[in-house]
Amino acid sequence: MLPNPVLAAIAVASTIGAVVWGRSSLRLLRAARRAEAAVAAGSGAGKESAQLLRSAFQKELHTTVLYALVAATNLIASLADGFAFDVPRLLVLLPVGYSVAFSGRLLKDAQALEDRSRLDRRIEEILAQEQLAPARWADRLAPEDLPHIEGLEIGHVYQSGEGAMAGDFYDLFPTGASRVAAVIGDVAGHGIEPSITAFQVKYLLRVFLRQYRDPAQAFEELNKLMSAGSRPEDLVSMCAVVFDSEASTLRIASAGHPAAWIWHDGEVRGLRATGPLLTLDPDADYHSREVSLDPGDLLLLYTDGLAEARAGGQLFGEDRIAGILRRDPGADVHALCKTLLEAARDFATGPLSDDVAILAVRRT
Repeated sequence: MLPNPVLAAIAVASTIGAVVWGRSSLRLLRAARRAEAAVAAGSGAGKESAQLLRSAFQKELHTTVLYALVAATNLIASLADGFAFDVPRLLVLLPVGYSVAFSGRLLKDAQALEDRSRLDRRIEEILAQEQLAPARWADRLAPEDLPHIEGLEIGHVYQSGEGAMAGDFYDLFPTGASRVAAVIGDVAGHGIEPSITAFQVKYLLRVFLRQYRDPAQAFEELNKLMSAGSRPEDLVSMCAVVFDSEASTLRIASAGHPAAWIWHDGEVRGLRATGPLLTLDPDADYHSREVSLDPGDLLLLYTDGLAEARAGGQLFGEDRIAGILRRDPGADVHALCKTLLEAARDFATGPLSDDVAILAVRRT
């Protein structure tokens, strides 16, 4: 029978604690040595990370020694009676003394760890914002919610391609008491620069389309302005359509954009470009054409990412787009846009690499 079974139990528990903390300190020691070796080699973790790992190892080692001494002293004390055998328990004062002697350094290291934690949290916040930024930016260029316009049914869909930022956009807004403009466009390239250009073009065109009744004149003014201030590689294809409910017409101008398709008088017709890409020539001329618009007529606009979906060397193409519209011109405008996108996805042998924007407008 042990003279002090309680102390023996404490010794066993402390031994387990020492083993656990010992394994943890060994892991930290290996990590600290790797970090220090990387610093010495001039690569990998920074000097601060190596120091923090070394500090964490020392704290774990301190705890390991403390548990080991508590286990040893309680084991000795549990095997014998008498005050003399309680003396080894005073060895516990050694790690206590270490804690007091190095308290300043320990507190400094703890502060460094807290600062590092704050920095890590800040980095996580920045990364989260960077992940949200492209989606929010795309929502400005191709919003999910478009205004309700009396007398028109509006369908639209947008899918981003490769890369974080997009250059495709569409817009719908009133320009007068009886006039509404629908716009779709695409800035060449991928990344932040084309996205900024797309944003500028979209909102500058709003100003010009409210100032000029003819979209071709708005294009000419926009082209002069963008050519004077934009980068040469920021080529823009765009199509603008002004619907006039009083005149029952639409007026369309296209700056090097893929053909728009209109369902009118029981047939599908293509409305092709009426001028070159924006910023290609600052003195370029643009013209528009006017088309009658009856109830039930539908206009389909899209960016080149739809027509250029690829299956090997074969393109999805404008004819397939027109064919889908021709098969069911009375389809719901939202369903039509989704059908076109799904057809392009099914046709392509891989994911669509370019952005795709589709806008369908039907007169009711």
